[in-house]
Amino acid sequence: MKVVLFGATGYAGIAIASELAKRGHDVTGVARDTSKTSVDGVTLISGSLHNPDFLDEVASTANAIVVAIPGRELDGKRLVDAVPALLAACDTHVVRLGIVGGAGSLQVTAGGPRLVDTPDFPEDFKPEVLGQVDVLEALRESVTTVDWFYLSPAAGFGSHAPGESTGAYVPGGEELVVGADGQSQISGPDFALAFVDELETPEHHQRRFTVGY
Repeated sequence: MKVVLFGATGYAGIAIASELAKRGHDVTGVARDTSKTSVDGVTLISGSLHNPDFLDEVASTANAIVVAIPGRELDGKRLVDAVPALLAACDTHVVRLGIVGGAGSLQVTAGGPRLVDTPDFPEDFKPEVLGQVDVLEALRESVTTVDWFYLSPAAGFGSHAPGESTGAYVPGGEELVVGADGQSQISGPDFALAFVDELETPEHHQRRFTVGY
């Protein structure tokens, strides 16, 4: 596949780019700062998700667009603001759209509260979580034929909890995947494994899902 990956120098973006490159896919990474470390075999270019003309240009040669960008406001713009143009570009050129989501909007138990609504959830993390909630709602409310998916990681995911590659993961739906030890975790490489598996063998169409162990 030819994949365009926005946020290619971030934690999730690097992991996904590495997995794509390892499997022999043609990856173009897009970042605001192309001087940052990228991945061997990945072409890094400068561009903005908030530029409709740029989106249309990169979509015209892609099989899939991956978005691994924070949901909170950055430089006065939010990820949700780019959703209409993203869907338009993907619709025009029949491109699959994969979004790296957040864990905070997942339910902690069946029918229970979202993780973000639990009493001990850190206030500092809420702008990111709620920004990602807006993205998911915008996708769900859109009237589109675009084959999008939104993959939420486990609660323990990120550069602060890198974990180790196990080569496996447990899929889930709207609830956190929790292990026998009561923890919800996923390493960067294993999250990327799940993400690229979905790109190569689509199983979730216009749906959110999660992975963990």
